[in-house]
Amino acid sequence: MKIIGIGKNYVNDKSEIAGIKTGHQLIFLKAESTLVTNNKDIEFPKITNQLIYEVELVAKIGKQGKDIAESDAASYISEIGIGIDYTAKDVLSASRENKGPWALAKGFDGASPVNGFKPVSNFPDLNDINFSLTINGEEKQSGNTSDMIYNFVEIIAFVSKYMTLEPGDLIFTGTPASGAGQNVKGDHLQASVEGELLLDFKLV
Repeated sequence: MKIIGIGKNYVNDKSEIAGIKTGHQLIFLKAESTLVTNNKDIEFPKITNQLIYEVELVAKIGKQGKDIAESDAASYISEIGIGIDYTAKDVLSASRENKGPWALAKGFDGASPVNGFKPVSNFPDLNDINFSLTINGEEKQSGNTSDMIYNFVEIIAFVSKYMTLEPGDLIFTGTPASGAGQNVKGDHLQASVEGELLLDFKLV
């Protein structure tokens, strides 16, 4: 099972999309061991002092596919859930100083909590899904998929040019352009899709 992420994929103003959209999507992979499910609390990682949260919708792949056409890509999504793409910013900064990869900064245990997967049929318009994140009762991020630079089908078509998508693969599709920030031990995170609370855990 692969965990695939896409970076820098939302704008605050839809008018920005045309100028940004070059076709070169920013894709990265996360280790399967980053995954945390069933709203389990997460032990604050010892490897970082700068734990950065990003709430994202997560597409689950339902069937195998390679070189998928955009016109067919939606049929490869079986479910949609919500998760947090965590980054150890200090680890990332140290890696970047040596022109290194993102692997350790994105691939530590607990870096991908997800929950609340619903059949894709529950979402009649993939380009109009609302989601949000609150921390300790205060809303920190909110977004709508209409603000994506690359939408679900464009991501799937692009990724499948390079790697075969398999049933159960998860694609983190990007975070709203504003509101990502730093977590501390004890924070309580709650993420919702269309107003329904689906992800609910604490950093302990």
